[in-house]
Amino acid sequence: MSKTAIIGGMAQILLFNKPFNVLCQFTEETNSRQGSRTLADFIQIKHVYPAGRLDKDSEGLVLLTDDGKLQHRIASPERKMSKSYWVQVEGDIDDEAISKLQRGVTLKDGLTRPAEAKKIPTPQLWPRTPPIRERKNIPTSWLSLTIAEGKNRQVRRMTAAVGFPTLRLVRYRIGSWTLDGIEPGQYIITQAKD
Repeated sequence: MSKTAIIGGMAQILLFNKPFNVLCQFTEETNSRQGSRTLADFIQIKHVYPAGRLDKDSEGLVLLTDDGKLQHRIASPERKMSKSYWVQVEGDIDDEAISKLQRGVTLKDGLTRPAEAKKIPTPQLWPRTPPIRERKNIPTSWLSLTIAEGKNRQVRRMTAAVGFPTLRLVRYRIGSWTLDGIEPGQYIITQAKD
């Protein structure tokens, strides 16, 4: 892979498939997270930074760039760039819960915008390490959830609010960029799209 994120003067974007239990930053900042893996364990390119965050216990697509303006445009709440997630929840999610997600859910910090939500078959994903903790007598199900805002831990709080706690969360898409063809812990470099 290229050792630079700018080729011929054009801003480049790294599409990184962040594994579970990895901090979405290059350095550890607190003693409580000592020993955690960070982006630096996977990406050795200098001067690239994440455009937005993904929680340590979530997996999937993270965009990184060395272009500050582009980074701001991608991460800015005002731009309302949509993000799609594949969410495994505890229980067999029903039409009523899906409908609530589609209308918007009231959380402690206010009402979410309406989301695109639908139940999906189990996606073809890599095994998570460690695997999720499943309970023998409680089924799980998957949904696709697309939002255009970024409240803290929003997807997890939304599914919990409708009675189906999140067990596994994988961000599949940001804007027009997707995880397609990127293995966990790997990245590809692409040119920025306007």
